Amino acid sequence: MARSTENNNIWLHRFACVTAAVTLALIGIGGLVTSHEAGMSVPDWPTTYGYNMFFFPISKWVGGIFWEHSHRLAASATGFLTVILAVWLWVKESRAWVRWLGVIAVFAVILQGVLGGLRVVLFKDQMGIFHAALAQTFLALMCALALFTGRWWRDLETNFPATIDRGGVRNLVLLSTLFIFAQLVIGATMRHQHAGLAIPDFPLAYHKLWPPMDANSVAMYNSVRDDSLAPNPITAFQIGLQMIHRLMALLILCAVGFCAIAARRHLGARHPVSRLALVWLGLILAQVFLGAFTIWSNKAADVATTHVVVGALSLGTGTLLTIISFRVLIPARAASRAAVRPSSDDLATANPATSSAK
Repeated sequence: MARSTENNNIWLHRFACVTAAVTLALIGIGGLVTSHEAGMSVPDWPTTYGYNMFFFPISKWVGGIFWEHSHRLAASATGFLTVILAVWLWVKESRAWVRWLGVIAVFAVILQGVLGGLRVVLFKDQMGIFHAALAQTFLALMCALALFTGRWWRDLETNFPATIDRGGVRNLVLLSTLFIFAQLVIGATMRHQHAGLAIPDFPLAYHKLWPPMDANSVAMYNSVRDDSLAPNPITAFQIGLQMIHRLMALLILCAVGFCAIAARRHLGARHPVSRLALVWLGLILAQVFLGAFTIWSNKAADVATTHVVVGALSLGTGTLLTIISFRVLIPARAASRAAVRPSSDDLATANPATSSAK
């Protein structure tokens, strides 16, 4: 019976990992939709040009319709897998909080589908920003469920006993993960502005460290831009947003670098937090390069989409690292309070009457 339960948990964990991977693929397809400016290629929802989306003729999958319709089908598959995962968790998972995370995931994927549909029906680009932010949040939840259902998580405290966090690693990890989420929201806002590359050069910006954003300067930028890259005039807001995006990228790189250094120094190179932090730093370095390459390639669709996917992977990795850190690392201040607090045996020794009563 124990072996059967263990096998069920293994397959449940594998299914959770597959669902997380499909969610990541869905974010990638969504990135392709935006990169190819195909977001409104299908003007109706939940139907596709009047057809049931599952029976839309393959012969009509052309141009932007291909990307948008593929995104809808991938979203449906993700929702279907999420429902199966939630039911499986409810039937086989003994931990109530994990079962309820599965239920939350179902509500989140439904809300995500509704937001995607409302963006089409209401023709609101702002909906796309919320849609993208929820997609990243949903991926983080799927990554967490994949972690929680694995045997590695159950054995974590046995294999790696709690360690005093003298370097403040877990707070650094949490803060860096929040920075990444904020950065992804800024990036989604930029992508849904439909104004091409607001700043066409890197590492400078219009040949300056910080470009002028007064009305005359913005008018000059628009006058010399290639219309194929900027079908809509850019604004000072969009230029400022991209500059904030660049500064945030530098901040995240420094923060994750500090996490990796602090973890290695205070926990050792073999600790899982140290190893995962090093992987995380590699993802951030790749993300910075992809961000630069997106500009150098004039926002090539495949490069921009890879940038989106690696950003999602960075958030997922940060989420896992945060969860693991909060489980195996004890804040130094809390450890100090526990050390100076007298135990029950010490109190009994200090009070002879109590000791004799025992």
